[in-house]
Amino acid sequence: MRRVPRVSALGTIGPPSAAWNHARVAYSAATMKRAAAHTVSVDPAFAEIVETSPLCTIGKGARTTLTPFHSLVGSVIAQQVSVKAADSITQKLHDHLDGEVTAGRIIEAPDDELRSVGLSGAKTKTIKGLAHAVHTGVLDLEKALTHPDDSAVVAELTKLWGIGRWTAEMFLMFTMHRLDVWPTGDLAMRKGWNIVHGAEGDIDPKIIEPLGNPLRPYRSVVAWYCWRAVEGGSSSW
Repeated sequence: MRRVPRVSALGTIGPPSAAWNHARVAYSAATMKRAAAHTVSVDPAFAEIVETSPLCTIGKGARTTLTPFHSLVGSVIAQQVSVKAADSITQKLHDHLDGEVTAGRIIEAPDDELRSVGLSGAKTKTIKGLAHAVHTGVLDLEKALTHPDDSAVVAELTKLWGIGRWTAEMFLMFTMHRLDVWPTGDLAMRKGWNIVHGAEGDIDPKIIEPLGNPLRPYRSVVAWYCWRAVEGGSSSW
């Protein structure tokens, strides 16, 4: 019996295709220099962190070697834990699955095995749900990679249990390599903003949200510099 493709906000989708066509974007140094210059021209407080940091590596980080599914699993793992802890759990999961972090392998793995690598019960449930959505064709991550509307991608991903705006935004930035994402729900990004501006502690997401508007169309790059101000380099970026 022929299967009828499902329709989502991302367009007509069916079962995941056998071929993987990762929409990697290799931004030129000129693009990142332009983004850095724009950031400093709009907000001179960023001059020091820009001067002392390498060019933004969005589009060139460790995740560019991963499939979209593997990368999104990494974003789920990174929810509300340190970068170091997320990197450790991600590597343990990769090793446990013999390097095959696929929807099929996740579905086959017993919950207790997934939890043994450091996943919480909630994250195990989220990753299992994501795997089923991808495996059955409810979610087509390859189609998402080329969708022009960031908000549509966020809306589709956040339909899944355990995936909120932050996780979807990390997917936009580090898998889709979109340069104008403003992840105000990220605590480290907000703390980095305050460090750059000579303040301490956190800043309310509702306050920082409009502060990003003048920094368009490079808000992802600005967020990257904010993270640099807090954590320095990271293999996750």
